[in-house]
Amino acid sequence: MNIPNRITISRILLIPIFIILLSVPFAWGKWNIGENTLPISHFVAALIFIIASATDWVDGYYARKYNLVTNLGKFLDPLADKLLVSAALILLVEMGFAPAWVVIIIISREFAVTGLRLVAAGEGIVLAAGNMGKIKTATQMIAIAALLLHNFPFSFIGFPFATIMLYVALFFTVLSGYDYFAKNWHVMRDSK
Repeated sequence: MNIPNRITISRILLIPIFIILLSVPFAWGKWNIGENTLPISHFVAALIFIIASATDWVDGYYARKYNLVTNLGKFLDPLADKLLVSAALILLVEMGFAPAWVVIIIISREFAVTGLRLVAAGEGIVLAAGNMGKIKTATQMIAIAALLLHNFPFSFIGFPFATIMLYVALFFTVLSGYDYFAKNWHVMRDSK
């Protein structure tokens, strides 16, 4: 197994740790940040999320640069991304930090695009991610990290950065989904 695939698998293995940190009430204490408190377990979970998100870029860059792109990597990388983002968003709903309807739209877009990619793969077509998808991913990662950090450091000045970023991410999620289907609708139209 090559290094990019090992990095991707490590990202998948971080997800259960991330979930436990947000789901189990640890007695590690809390930090006061502005008008909010940030449990240390949420801070550690946010760090894990940020590290896992960064490895998404690292493994892809490394695989392309050293010509280590494999079918396993093509399968695992988007799976790891969707598992991480979905787990984070669902937990944010449970914690009361994100509205369920926003999360449903974001996750639905991921299912729809994955379905289109599966149809394309069945026709022997590989659909690459476009720039809109990359913007979508970046805004989602920033929004999730900010929400996990309870809007730190913006909570000191009362600026709702995390909430604003969630809606920015929603906007780019919908826009990139539309863009993806508009550019690739021929796959559905022409499939057997």
